[in-house]
Amino acid sequence: MISQVPLELLLLGAAILLLVSIIASKASGRLGVPALALFLVIGMLAGSDGPGGIYFDDPRLAQWLGVIALIFILYAGGLDTDWARIRPVLAPGLALSTVAVLLTAALMGLFAIVALGFTPLQGLLLGAIVSSTDAAAVFTVLRSRSVRLREPLEPLLELESGSNDPMAVFLTVALTGLLSNPDANLVRLVPAFFQQMLLGALVGYGMGRAMTWIVNHVRLHVEGLYPVLTVALTLLTYAGTAVLGGNGFLAVYLAGLIMARGDFIHKRSLLRFHDGLAWLMQIAMFLALGLLVFPSRLPAVAGMALLAALCLIFVARPIGVALTLLPFRMPVRDQAMVAWVGLRGAVPIILATFPRLAGLPQADLIFDIVFFVVLTSVLIQGTTITAAGRWLGVTAERLAPPRAPIEVTRGNQLKGDLLELVVPAGSLAVGRQILELSLPRGALIVLIGRGSEHIVPDGNTVLAQGDHLLILANQTVLAATRRAFAQRPTATPPDA
Repeated sequence: MISQVPLELLLLGAAILLLVSIIASKASGRLGVPALALFLVIGMLAGSDGPGGIYFDDPRLAQWLGVIALIFILYAGGLDTDWARIRPVLAPGLALSTVAVLLTAALMGLFAIVALGFTPLQGLLLGAIVSSTDAAAVFTVLRSRSVRLREPLEPLLELESGSNDPMAVFLTVALTGLLSNPDANLVRLVPAFFQQMLLGALVGYGMGRAMTWIVNHVRLHVEGLYPVLTVALTLLTYAGTAVLGGNGFLAVYLAGLIMARGDFIHKRSLLRFHDGLAWLMQIAMFLALGLLVFPSRLPAVAGMALLAALCLIFVARPIGVALTLLPFRMPVRDQAMVAWVGLRGAVPIILATFPRLAGLPQADLIFDIVFFVVLTSVLIQGTTITAAGRWLGVTAERLAPPRAPIEVTRGNQLKGDLLELVVPAGSLAVGRQILELSLPRGALIVLIGRGSEHIVPDGNTVLAQGDHLLILANQTVLAATRRAFAQRPTATPPDA
């Protein structure tokens, strides 16, 4: 048992596993395999059936670790999301994160009932567990190959992947409850669903606004406490929402998304911190889930698990996507790409621990099938996403955003904070000199990132669309500074 191992050996093993995982992530781009799949394999090799020999069979601990990891992964995903890009695809993205998940779960449930011999509720439970996609695995592959999908595919998939986990969690918990208590009322699931989603959305929006205000006004004297503050607020958002009866995962994603829309101090350093924390959580989660699996049991379920994976990849996901996107008149090529980027990741494996903890019949079988399905999805789809995008003609050249060559640390002599703004299309600032902007007192543009170059501006510098601005600003002029770069109002046509 892990609890009986000396602390020094535990720390040594954890350090070695993290280092091996980091090296594997660097190699994943060349191999064309998502780094997260390699983390799973490393965990399996370190487990009791592998050369590592670490015995780990605690689904509750793995579930807790997975939930905590997912909280910070979703928050970081929302914080790193560009609202301007996802706003045009909000309707189809939300449809994919709800209707498509429901359709995928239903189709997979039907397959499990007919082909695998599960009872109706067990089949639907299996379908619910594997119904959500994994953003981290998808974009790890895309970024490693230096390609991206054309608009609006990439923001659409980004929104879907970040927001479809709550639906899968709700379905899994509800069906697990029905199987645990056969006398439970199925009709009550409908109001429970709307309650969870509504409360999750309201609390997430409110906390996102509150977190922005708190970070800007708390005035901590030690910069290192700001990441601690956002960690505490993220946990408060999830736990508070769950206690109120809402969906905490939806709340933390929305809180990050709303916070990303605004300007707050130490934005660059906080983004980097939460990106690193999300990677640490992903590595720890996948390693733990890999340890939880006993590879010696997988050959026994390989046949039915492979059939389930093929059904998910080639039938359930494509049909669910096609029916969901039918009202939005999306081109067939785009629909096909959305369907193919249906990568499964850690969330299904975490959800597969729920029936095990509930002591349901066939729980171990479901867990093993889900793990095999995830691994198959990652290996088949994860290694071919780039090729599929090029074959379908839906890729675009990836342009790396300019990175500031300086790092500013706040000190007692710095009367303000370094903020980052991007000049949007249609901005009042496009084509104008800096001295014409009438920036508020207390705001100074210190650096402009344009393409691959950086410009130290003066008052005569003309701004262009897409410029990345580093602005030294007083906290009291944040709103006024942002208005100086707002979009131009839509012209009213003259009267006839």
